[in-house]
Amino acid sequence: MSDSNTTYFTNPSIFILLGIPGLEAAHGWISIPFCVMYIVAILGNITILYIVKREQSLHEPMYYFLCMLAVTDLVLSTSIVPKTLSIFWFNSREIAFGACFTQLYLIHCFLVIESGIFVAMAFDRYVAICDPLRHSTILTNSIVAKICVAVVLRGFMIILPIPIMGSRWPYCRSNIIPHSYCKHFSVVSLACADIRPSSYYSVSVTFIVPSVDGFLIAVSYIQIFRAIFRLPTKDARLKAFGTCGSHLCALSTLYIPDLFVSLMQRVGSNVPLPVLILMSNMYLLVPPMLHPIIYGVRTKQIQDRLLWIITQKRA
Repeated sequence: MSDSNTTYFTNPSIFILLGIPGLEAAHGWISIPFCVMYIVAILGNITILYIVKREQSLHEPMYYFLCMLAVTDLVLSTSIVPKTLSIFWFNSREIAFGACFTQLYLIHCFLVIESGIFVAMAFDRYVAICDPLRHSTILTNSIVAKICVAVVLRGFMIILPIPIMGSRWPYCRSNIIPHSYCKHFSVVSLACADIRPSSYYSVSVTFIVPSVDGFLIAVSYIQIFRAIFRLPTKDARLKAFGTCGSHLCALSTLYIPDLFVSLMQRVGSNVPLPVLILMSNMYLLVPPMLHPIIYGVRTKQIQDRLLWIITQKRA
């Protein structure tokens, strides 16, 4: 039974997002880099999708997976930034109960999908370098489509239990979330229920998915590097390394921040809450911004097509 000073929310219609507690006075300034990163992410990923669609030479498995990565980045960044900016600019802190769990689901689901896409990209590079003569027969359009569907379904199904469990619990004491978006633990910690099943499942997913995907990527690259070092000339080795460079750079933008955020959360008692919240946001914002830049800078076909589009508009 709750005491007289406690408000009991059995079914709250809304949650209240605080943004970045402790830095409310700086919300306006913090919104500037958030907005810039979001605009770069939107324009960059839409440009990637447009160029791959228009350029026939890019209709290959690697670029199909790149388009899938671009869509994933668009969904991830759009899941959090508009609401976060509305908090910073208009103090619009309310989010509907269902919308909160939808946001939570989309964030975690598309992070799992993104990890799966990198595994598919690693497999593509493995076939392209280790068995180049059979690349087009192994990775046909049909096989690529099946891989994409499998990656999406895996993300949908793995994350689905988390919002289902969370949305069925009663919530008490408060409907205030000390975060800028509906982060899983920040939401379920408000529940008047035993949240251990959800916490255990979430921790298991957080550990198992990156571990399995990281293992598959590592195995692919061990075979790739073995094949590269067997090439007869230095130029051939450098060219082969070059085809993997974009993928390795993109991988680093996902897994290095993930590792850094995880380490900071482990020592969370020694790290101020605003820093943890900022790092959580950067983890979701920086990769969608950097991926199109990485592939645009390192992929000659994309560079050439982009320059052609710019010069045509100026003519």
